[in-house]
Amino acid sequence: MALATALPDLSSILDRPNVHRNLSVGSLVEHAIRRGEASMVSNGAVTATTGSRTGRSPKDKFIIKDDLTATKVNWGAVNQPFDPEKFEALYLRVTDYLRDKELFVQDLYCGADPNYGLACRHIDEYAWHNLFVKELFVRPSAQQLRNFTPEFTVIGVPEFLADPKRDGTNSEVFILTDFTRKVVLIGGTKYAGELKKCIFGVMNFLLPPRDVFPMHCSANMGSDGSTALFFGLSGTGKTTLSADPHRGLIGDDEHGWSPNGVFNFEGGCYAKCIRLSQEGEPQIYDAIRFGAVLENVDIDPETRRPNYDSDRYTENTRAAYPVEFIHNAVVAGMGGHPKNVVLLTADAFGVLPPIAKLTPEQAMYHFVSGYTSKLAGTEAGLGKQPQPDFSTCFAAPFLPLPPKVYAKMLGERLKQHNAQCWLVNTGWVGGPYGVGSRMKLGYTRAMVRAAVDGNLAKGEFEIEPAFGLTIPKSVPDVPSELLKPRNLWKNKDDYDKKAAELAAKFAENFKKFDVPESVRAAGPKAK
Repeated sequence: MALATALPDLSSILDRPNVHRNLSVGSLVEHAIRRGEASMVSNGAVTATTGSRTGRSPKDKFIIKDDLTATKVNWGAVNQPFDPEKFEALYLRVTDYLRDKELFVQDLYCGADPNYGLACRHIDEYAWHNLFVKELFVRPSAQQLRNFTPEFTVIGVPEFLADPKRDGTNSEVFILTDFTRKVVLIGGTKYAGELKKCIFGVMNFLLPPRDVFPMHCSANMGSDGSTALFFGLSGTGKTTLSADPHRGLIGDDEHGWSPNGVFNFEGGCYAKCIRLSQEGEPQIYDAIRFGAVLENVDIDPETRRPNYDSDRYTENTRAAYPVEFIHNAVVAGMGGHPKNVVLLTADAFGVLPPIAKLTPEQAMYHFVSGYTSKLAGTEAGLGKQPQPDFSTCFAAPFLPLPPKVYAKMLGERLKQHNAQCWLVNTGWVGGPYGVGSRMKLGYTRAMVRAAVDGNLAKGEFEIEPAFGLTIPKSVPDVPSELLKPRNLWKNKDDYDKKAAELAAKFAENFKKFDVPESVRAAGPKAK
């Protein structure tokens, strides 16, 4: 294994007249439009498209394998190793490429809690990328900027293409994280989400040894100060359900749970906006204004109005905006220890109950499983039937350490702080995808509100047999017949077969995890 050596500093590249440091939002908007990278929309936001890469590129993501990471990282298909010497060679080519380029630099923090925040310097080839990170990370005060020393540097070069044969990458795209030399290199992709997710991966490596549980979740706070967490994969409603006008939004995507409570990693939100409407999601809709960034949204060339219903470029249309654009945001980005934790899934098989109360062991089981469904058409090769998708800890692409590290932290905190965990299914009822119908958002909101307000836990519950889950007998403003999924199927035998099929997939997926037997025994019961 090659040893990591120190990299040349960036002073000769950054100390030039055409390198712009810590520009304001307005200046970055002007530069992005001047350079032809982005354009203005009727609501005041700027919009950009990202070409062929409209989402993350997991097969092109690597971690440098050296003395620091060799025995700590959970190596495999997700955490692919990269040689330190090849990284250094690519770093030198990238920095040489940047020497005469106009660049945009932002000094920002990941982490609202000053005890655990990471000072990150973002160096971007695109002005709109620099605007994106400015809106999404924690923006330092003027005093903090004067004394800013970066702990990690992220270099984004979307126009630089790797040569796989020469550079050791899988394609022209590369997302390379070097924990020893504290640098992330991102090239060959214009998709801005890589610029934030790479730092989430860094925090997932750095924080557990400091007794901080890093989480891919949203968080909000009630008027009484009670905090709730929402875990879930894309399409399950994590951002939508946490943006509740009756509760203050701490953050919509990534948080840490420290000995002091919960804190947001970010200073902004990155919301999916496919089929966004003012009626359905008013807070997100109203947040898209000057200072926000739209990504891959179809724009009318004459009126400049965004068409949120269009998937012309991708289903993964996005909007990035500062958290304070949500009217009841908790701008400080911190809250107390959670009273409720919600695990969200979108079950396209129509067999999971819409809400269930979990024991700590069940919570760890479903957290480690990270289940939802991928629907036909969302990815090439899925076929006609929905496919189960298990993303470990609801964050598999961003977890450098073994899953049991994060699962143990969840279980310990649930017990220590007497927090209640809930499993909420935002997917299908009355049959699988194509037969049944998706649970109405209004009903899901009512169930989640009853849970996080503390009222639901006071009601009556019963055990449903297929998955061994504790389900409520009633929820205010929700028809009671919706609470027992088997009763909604015309053919009960079909339900039993489909439930057993899904239970078997849970069990097969769970074989790979090293967890206590009490957690393994908390899985589905269907035979």
